[in-house]
Amino acid sequence: MRYFGIIGYPLGHSFSPAYFNGKFQNLGIQAEYLTYPIDHLDAFPELIKLKEFSGMNVTIPYKESIIPYLDALDISASEVGAVNTIKFDAGKTTGYNTDIWGFEQSLTNWIPDFRTLSGALVLGSGGASKAVVYVLQRLRIPYLVIGRKAGKNVDLIYAELTHDILEKHNLIINTTPLGMYPLTQTKPDIPYEFINEKYFLYDLVYNPEKSLFLGVGLEKGCTIKNGIEMLNLQAEFAWKIWNTIEI
Repeated sequence: MRYFGIIGYPLGHSFSPAYFNGKFQNLGIQAEYLTYPIDHLDAFPELIKLKEFSGMNVTIPYKESIIPYLDALDISASEVGAVNTIKFDAGKTTGYNTDIWGFEQSLTNWIPDFRTLSGALVLGSGGASKAVVYVLQRLRIPYLVIGRKAGKNVDLIYAELTHDILEKHNLIINTTPLGMYPLTQTKPDIPYEFINEKYFLYDLVYNPEKSLFLGVGLEKGCTIKNGIEMLNLQAEFAWKIWNTIEI
């Protein structure tokens, strides 16, 4: 039996158990994937002693704070400063960031010609935001990070968004949990009155399928995309990592 799981808090929204347990069943693999909703990372060292884990995923709010608890980091996870996948091998834990792969592939599938983009606004400055920014830098798409409060990873706060700024950035990416179940009646606080059919709205939220953020965008004529393809792509890359000796 192989053991996998996901840590975060809360975890009622997680798609990963159904995804991976379904995969195990379809492939005839003796394995289980469970949720481990820990309310503080101090519980992590004891948690991983409970079973001989092969792999774990990491979600909100621990993608950044998990790093000191790991033995090593893959180069991309180190550069981004966030981890969403852990590989266990011979008692050693190594952190990876498969959000990078998932976001880049889903973005290029959705918008093959980046010449249609004037720039991107990244809503949120947490672990998922760091993966998105890493990809935008690699694809040479200019961007600004928008946060609730000023900080070293934040270019502007929401209250500073103007019509002029939105005109120069027609890709808007929500990396926050706003709109995700059970917060379905929430959305990022941007001036929606300025957006129109020239805009692309990408929401990393996948539950519900159409968040309030995307719903407003659709009403404004925007092209919209949710996070389910990214989620599937990053999950498949995590599976590859867990089953490859060296990657």
